[in-house]
Amino acid sequence: MARRSMRGSVSHHSGQAAELRVATDYERRGFSIAHRRWRGTGGEIDLIARDGDGLIFIEVKKSTSFDQAASRISRRQMDRICASAAQFLEHEPGGQLTNVRFDAALVDATGAVQIIENAFGQA
Repeated sequence: MARRSMRGSVSHHSGQAAELRVATDYERRGFSIAHRRWRGTGGEIDLIARDGDGLIFIEVKKSTSFDQAASRISRRQMDRICASAAQFLEHEPGGQLTNVRFDAALVDATGAVQIIENAFGQA
């Protein structure tokens, strides 16, 4: 396997492991995971959790440190996630009036998780 594709494979599996770790953390805190890697026209939402009648759209970022992981979330990416979330809400009973928040779930090199609730506001 070429070095580039091996790195891509390692990154892919590392990202999946980070998403699993974050999903487990939310479930441990009493949230149910409604969707993993939901794809809308705007892009992919890593995790969608239910909080009663509300929803939490979660962007998972893994890097060597929490600061580096946080710095990898761009304004453009936030806008795409918000657009996909709006599309997802079209199928919810409350539609665009559904109570939502957008969390950033940061995972460092040790596998520790830091959740930033309402990291980039509401759509």
